[in-house]
Amino acid sequence: MEVEPPFILDTAQSLADLQHVSEVYSVTGEFDLVAIVRVRQHDELADVVTGEIAKVDGIVRTETLVAFRAYSRHDLDAMFSLGG
Repeated sequence: MEVEPPFILDTAQSLADLQHVSEVYSVTGEFDLVAIVRVRQHDELADVVTGEIAKVDGIVRTETLVAFRAYSRHDLDAMFSLGG
């Protein structure tokens, strides 16, 4: 999310307080905050993004990315191992 600079801390806390937001990260680059949203069904994501996150003060712009699979470091090491 791109957030108005004076609102970054308050916005991060407001996002962290939302039911489906599991983590909020302050990041560098094009965006200011990244929120990890966890829902059981993809349909719920629309409700969270437009019904909850969009109402948080200070947010200028969002980009929603959907993860299909998660990998841990252990999984990635095994995936790229040449079997030695």
